[in-house]
Amino acid sequence: MKRTLIAIGIASLLAAPAYAGEPSKEVMESRAAIKQLGGTLKGELKAAMKQGGPTEAIKVCNTVAPAIAADISKKNGFDVARTSLKPRNAGNAPDAWETKVLQSFEDRKAAGENPGKMEFSEVVDMDGKKTFRYMKAIPTGKVCLNCHGTEIKPGVIKQINALYPEDKATGFKEGDIRGAFTIIREM
Repeated sequence: MKRTLIAIGIASLLAAPAYAGEPSKEVMESRAAIKQLGGTLKGELKAAMKQGGPTEAIKVCNTVAPAIAADISKKNGFDVARTSLKPRNAGNAPDAWETKVLQSFEDRKAAGENPGKMEFSEVVDMDGKKTFRYMKAIPTGKVCLNCHGTEIKPGVIKQINALYPEDKATGFKEGDIRGAFTIIREM
C-alpha cells in the first residue's frame, strides 16, 4: 500500500534518540501493537519451521503474516505493517518517510547502536491530515538467515522465487537490520 506524504520533518530523522522523556500514549500503543504482531508472527513461524522447515515458514510470511497485520490493524484502529529497504514482497516497499527512517536506522547501527532498540516516531501531515508515524527496527536473527541470508538452500530459493518474483530480501547477516515494523495513525 502506497502512502503519500505532503510535508515531513526530515531533519529530525537524523537525531539518534527517539525520546528524551516519557513516551507518548501513541508510542506506547504502537509498541504494544508491534509486540503483538511480532509475537504472533514469531509463534506462527516457529510452528511452521517445526512442521516443514523454511519452505513452510515462507508460506506463513506469504499468507498468514498479512492476515495477522490486518487483524491487529483493525483491532487497534491504525495501520500496522512491515517494510524494508530490501523487501521480499514489493507491496511492502517503503514510502519516502519510511525510507528516510530506515536509512537513519542503518546510520545509527553503523555508529554502534543496537538495532533491537531502535525506534522513531513523528507527527507529519499526510494528505492534509495530522498523522502519527512510528517505526521499530527488526534485527536479523540467526533463524532468519534460512530465508534471508547469503547461503539459502535451493528448495527455499525455489519457493521464494515462486511466491516473490521481485524478491530483494536476501544477503543479510545476523544482526543486520532486516526492516522495520511501521505504524500510520491519523490523529
